[in-house]
Amino acid sequence: MGNLDRLSPEGIRKSLGADCPALSLTVLEKTGSTNTLLRSMAVEGAPEGSVVVAERQTSGRGRLGRSFFSPAGTGLYLSLLLRPRDFGPEGALRLTTAAAVAVCEAIEELRPLRAGIKWVNDVLIDGKKVCGILTECGFRPDGSPDWAVVGVGVNAYAPEGGFPPEIAETAGAVFASPLPDGRCRLAAGFLSRFMRLYLSGESCAGQYRERNVVPGRRVLVLRGGASRPALALGIDEACRLVVRYDGGGTEALSSGEVSLRMS
Repeated sequence: MGNLDRLSPEGIRKSLGADCPALSLTVLEKTGSTNTLLRSMAVEGAPEGSVVVAERQTSGRGRLGRSFFSPAGTGLYLSLLLRPRDFGPEGALRLTTAAAVAVCEAIEELRPLRAGIKWVNDVLIDGKKVCGILTECGFRPDGSPDWAVVGVGVNAYAPEGGFPPEIAETAGAVFASPLPDGRCRLAAGFLSRFMRLYLSGESCAGQYRERNVVPGRRVLVLRGGASRPALALGIDEACRLVVRYDGGGTEALSSGEVSLRMS
């Protein structure tokens, strides 16, 4: 992208909303994983609002141990540290869904299009995945929350030569061509919107449901190496996916329990 769209703390900060709280921004040329690095910083006492952004990840991570393709100069790889005080069993799911809504809104501010969500953590444009979200949490010995790290990986641009064969049919990009400060503006838009949702405590379940492309479709629920076909009925108030299994029985699924593939 040359100098047209370089990531920098200054570039992100100048586009943050006026109501966004002070954030500690670190931009790296390369790291293994922004989530892994920020988890270590959390254990060492880094404050809420610490943000790590990388131009490239050498060991980008997705959910359930998957890798996340993270080439240099084409993506936004960002992790945000939180110190939540009220964090129940569905806490990680609430953070993930808020992040998905915030990413969609940040994209739509920069492009006149509609972004959708595939439950639970993928953001789509025209049916192609442009963003994945990974939320990880740490707890104190007494079970109270210590930290949460929300990581987003966005394909801002398609890499030169295209995406690797294994994801070429499913991966997409936000921008078709370089946008001046595009990734900085995308990062700032996400951070501003997410922090507003997080600090207000307001539910984004309605927005999350309205954007979701899964309800009404047949799915495969994967658990413990086995798969069960089901019909996705909808998203409940806790942003869990409610499914009806073939042969009978319904269940509300949370992100920590299953993976999901369209059948």
